[in-house]
Amino acid sequence: MRYLVLSFLCLATVIAYIQRSALGVPSKQIEADLGLDPSDMGLVWFGWYAAYAAFQLPSGWLAEKLGSKSALILSVLVWSIVTGFVGLAQGLLGLIVFWSIMGGAQAGMFPCATRAIGAVFPRTRQAIASGFLAFSMALGAALAQFLTGRLLGPLSWQEILVAYAIPGVVWAAAYGLLVPRADAPLEVKPRGEATSTPWSRLATNPHMILLCMQQLMRAGATALFFTWFPRFLQETKGVSVAESGNLAAWPLVAGMAGGLVGGVVSDGLLTLTGNQRLSRQGLAFTAMVICAGVSLSAFWVADPVVAVALISVAAFCGYVGGVNAYALAIFMGGKRVAPVFATMNMSGNIGASLFPLAVGWLVQATGNWNLALLLFASMYAGSGLCWLFLNPKGTLFEETAEKP
Repeated sequence: MRYLVLSFLCLATVIAYIQRSALGVPSKQIEADLGLDPSDMGLVWFGWYAAYAAFQLPSGWLAEKLGSKSALILSVLVWSIVTGFVGLAQGLLGLIVFWSIMGGAQAGMFPCATRAIGAVFPRTRQAIASGFLAFSMALGAALAQFLTGRLLGPLSWQEILVAYAIPGVVWAAAYGLLVPRADAPLEVKPRGEATSTPWSRLATNPHMILLCMQQLMRAGATALFFTWFPRFLQETKGVSVAESGNLAAWPLVAGMAGGLVGGVVSDGLLTLTGNQRLSRQGLAFTAMVICAGVSLSAFWVADPVVAVALISVAAFCGYVGGVNAYALAIFMGGKRVAPVFATMNMSGNIGASLFPLAVGWLVQATGNWNLALLLFASMYAGSGLCWLFLNPKGTLFEETAEKP
């Protein structure tokens, strides 16, 4: 059952990332059609990530109350239907509203997925399972860049969004019919009363704060690949729209490999040494240092192929760090992985919401698209600093379930 569940979770992740990355390649066409500028598109992406961040904790609560299967089916149906309606937007306000609703609905994806992984996989296999999720994130985003670059022209950007909505509805029906429930709704009842999550512990535990801060900066930097990266290549390297879609897929293909390799190496080190600081934090810290270094070196490279190759190395290492963050959140959460992961992911998407907004403002103010790459490198460096000090010793919560 665990691999059937994981296969469906990976497929849902691919669908989600195709949909959320769908505005990157046609951003210039959207601006022309709706009378927008780069700062306006930054606001559109800010709205998506802000809603995604805001609904992380409610999604974690819903996953606990309904179980991951029911909550995820509901989430996928809502976000896919809304994706199809995004093309109805007639201006900036409508685009922000539709895109933000889709982002809020997608917030349920990973609290549900990590809850299911925590329920069916042992601790020494959770990084590998998380690695397959990371692989699927990058695969979905890469497919979005590749497919959208080819579909734009034969189809309008509005028609592309409708086409991208259909697989999510099909997935929800198949998941409901074919996959057994991986976990039950959480009902821990000491002394006859339901236990609520002690949210104050999530906000005050120093290792949880560091986990959230690394996610804010790492996920914020990674948002470049889902938002401005095709446009960055068009503006700084002089490539065509179709070519920008091809090149923008490279870092995401590298991210696919990083997710798988990171999961295998992290769990292998944990099995071999039993040392979580080495296998999770040590590996992630090393990866973030490499991310920052190669991203900064790409700033000085004029050739688009070489620059994208360097940025692809950064993406590979960024996904290695992401896998370890997921595995650590599952470990720290114990039976309450959904709210722990949701808190971490909320922080990541605060960073992801601010990054495209900051790039839009920087470009509007200076006309210099290369500043996006400097911001990208500095955020990876900040994430590495957080990993240097992150060393949790156990789970955040001790459950006190009734004895039979």
